[in-house]
Amino acid sequence: MKNVIVVGAGASGLMAAYTAAKNGNRVVVLEKNEKAGKKLYITGKGRCNLTNDIPPQDFLQNVVTNAKFLTGCIHKFPPSALMEMLEEGGLPLKVERGGRVFPLSDKASDVTACLLRYCQKEGVIFHFGEKVVKIEVIDSIMSGIITDKTRYDADCAVVCTGGVSYPLTGSTGDGLVFACQCGLETVPFRAALCGIVCRMDGLSELQGLSLKNVRVSACAGGKCISSFFGEMLFTHFGISGPCVLSMSSEINKTDMRSLKIYIDLKPALDADTLDKRVLRDFSKYANKRLKNALTDLLPQKLILPVIEASGCDAETPVNSLTRESRAALVGTLKAFPLLPVSLRPMEEGIVTAGGVNVREIDPKTMESKKIKGLYFCGETLDVDAYTGGFNLQIAFSTGYAAGSSIF
Repeated sequence: MKNVIVVGAGASGLMAAYTAAKNGNRVVVLEKNEKAGKKLYITGKGRCNLTNDIPPQDFLQNVVTNAKFLTGCIHKFPPSALMEMLEEGGLPLKVERGGRVFPLSDKASDVTACLLRYCQKEGVIFHFGEKVVKIEVIDSIMSGIITDKTRYDADCAVVCTGGVSYPLTGSTGDGLVFACQCGLETVPFRAALCGIVCRMDGLSELQGLSLKNVRVSACAGGKCISSFFGEMLFTHFGISGPCVLSMSSEINKTDMRSLKIYIDLKPALDADTLDKRVLRDFSKYANKRLKNALTDLLPQKLILPVIEASGCDAETPVNSLTRESRAALVGTLKAFPLLPVSLRPMEEGIVTAGGVNVREIDPKTMESKKIKGLYFCGETLDVDAYTGGFNLQIAFSTGYAAGSSIF
């Protein structure tokens, strides 16, 4: 039996605590919040999109950073294993569009309750309202944990403190502080799965407009570096929505000043087919001005911004619009331009990119290669994925890898 301290009672922490205790270890969880799973309560708008029901090899295609590092633990504890465990623990699940998995009750609190039942069954001890301030290391061996209340002797410490997104849930970057204290290499935190701030001069009327079945692309130097199909939303600061959130994770290492964003408003139609569609609408509205002839093609709020971006005159009768002007209009429909300024603050991201450099960590056990008995899981690691349940599964799988390796 080993004395194991788990720092943090989120997804990875609860899984690490349970699996370590199941191996016969004495496990104490230290959580600075007043309850477990505080960030879990707000995921998926309170419904908790806890994983994605796809095979490991497909899952890894949705990992943005360091997918190779995660290969072993995702195969060892894949989405199917997590789903089986939760359902056996009394939590019925359902699978929705895109493979997204939710509790049947649509209550994130039920996920936390299920994990707590597993931990309590194995005798895990929880100390809430206790903040870890330092991890003690002697001769490259983890030796103890100092909190704001006391000191604990420990054979192993599993750091599951999350990133820096949603700091009110307790995610304030503690894991990186501990890693730096212990001399481990880290990758600075950066925003991921967040909105993109754009210049919205003349586009304020688009706020609140949601678009479906569009393609959003980010380009630099004439080359497309990121592209996603699906839903997006215009906001007071720029753009958000599923497409944009995923894109943010791919462009967060890029100088935003070098980027341009284009929205293909009609991705199902190539330029020639779209031109014919426009001609049909113009024939239908032959006696109307351009601004009144696009109502079948675009949401009302978007008509004038598209016309302006194309360089056409909104007051021009469609029966007198030149071929060149129509081509410019079609080009804008296929590539409505936006100028990005920055990503939204890290604190607003669904997850955080960056963390402990994975070169420091054994991918099979999540143990530090430099310090025996010190483990890092979940968002404290430099791993992140697209939206859709992938990041929570990473938390569960890394927590499982760490806890199950301690015996």
